[in-house]
Amino acid sequence: MDLQKNIRDRCHVNTNEDGDSFVGVKADTDDAIIYFPIGYQLPANDDDLRVDINNLLGVLAAFMKEDRVIEVSKFEAPRTVDFPMHAYLKVIRSFLRMGRYYIETDPQFRTDTKGKTSWPRTVREQIALVQKNGSLVFTNMTVRSVAPNANKQITQIHRFCVYEAFEKMGWLYVPFMPDKPGPHPGIKESIYILDKKLVATNDDVEQELFNAMRDMLVYIDERSSDKQYFFGTDFFENVWERMIDKAFGVEDKEQYFPRTRWLLDYGRDKEKRPLQPDTIMIYGDKYYVLDAKLYRYGWDPKPDHLPNSADINKQITYGEYIEQTKSLPNEKLYNAFIMPYNKENNLFMLNGNVGNIGEAVSDWKSNLKNYERIQGIVVDTHYLMYNYIGTSEQQKKEMAECIEKVLTRGPVPASSI
Repeated sequence: MDLQKNIRDRCHVNTNEDGDSFVGVKADTDDAIIYFPIGYQLPANDDDLRVDINNLLGVLAAFMKEDRVIEVSKFEAPRTVDFPMHAYLKVIRSFLRMGRYYIETDPQFRTDTKGKTSWPRTVREQIALVQKNGSLVFTNMTVRSVAPNANKQITQIHRFCVYEAFEKMGWLYVPFMPDKPGPHPGIKESIYILDKKLVATNDDVEQELFNAMRDMLVYIDERSSDKQYFFGTDFFENVWERMIDKAFGVEDKEQYFPRTRWLLDYGRDKEKRPLQPDTIMIYGDKYYVLDAKLYRYGWDPKPDHLPNSADINKQITYGEYIEQTKSLPNEKLYNAFIMPYNKENNLFMLNGNVGNIGEAVSDWKSNLKNYERIQGIVVDTHYLMYNYIGTSEQQKKEMAECIEKVLTRGPVPASSI
């Protein structure tokens, strides 16, 4: 790994064009590249960039079902094995926080008047004064102390894991490589030693570190000789949908699913899988149906990069269903597509965390109802990736006001087709 290479040179922001859709990290023993999603603005400061990289990995880990690694030649013909990203980062962070390797301690005993008394040794080794009532009083006791032992196997294993973790992912934090580990137990023996330590310790910090080390060793034991791997996804649109839903949506959205069924003349009736809107946002007493789309329009504003007719018609259906089941008046129900953009670099002259870029309508509806006019909303990618958890009422208010721009629009013109 070239530690002198600028970390910015290892970062790429996707265009979602010609297969440029992977989000995450791809690496081998020579170098690594971090891929950010479309619309992401990289910070000017390298320290902030490292924070952003770690946040990106955190977002991926939060929404991906499992950490995966591909071990292949030039990332082709993939064969997948588990890659414990969390374990690697835990070992690195622990080492940077402690500033040293884990050092096991050996028990030692000394004669003293105070300290943690070892009564079996005290009775054997010390001379007691006999009182008139027959009781024993010890003026000196054998007390327990500990001494660090840097030659213990657990320390050797930790040195190996620290080196391995920094070799793979340490450049995310600092341009530094620790010393090579030196002699250490073999991989399988190391796993056995850590298993014994995990049973013996009740210290939560030690358990977290030992578990991370063990996960790394199990991965190393199972991986192929090929050194290339990745952590991430080619389907960040799923992550985008879930971030929007977590940031703005209600949890019990099943009640808003339009359901269908077959009433069969022959055989049992059949209920079909319902249409499922991505997100239902409720702000105040108003309802907003949100469909998250990781489309390129916020970066490359061509009409072909917008949601198509099927998406538009589904949104109208969602609106009709909620209008009927909740008996909502027109001013209480709205519709929107949510797409990514970069508030610091875009062709719309927008600079807010959210913005309105137009609306989608259908020619088979009157377009007199607000939900029939689906607002095109763009959300800053960097903003969402830091704010999808614990969204404040103010953030929901900004989204609601942006969608309600439909109220300021004039009548929908007749189709020219």
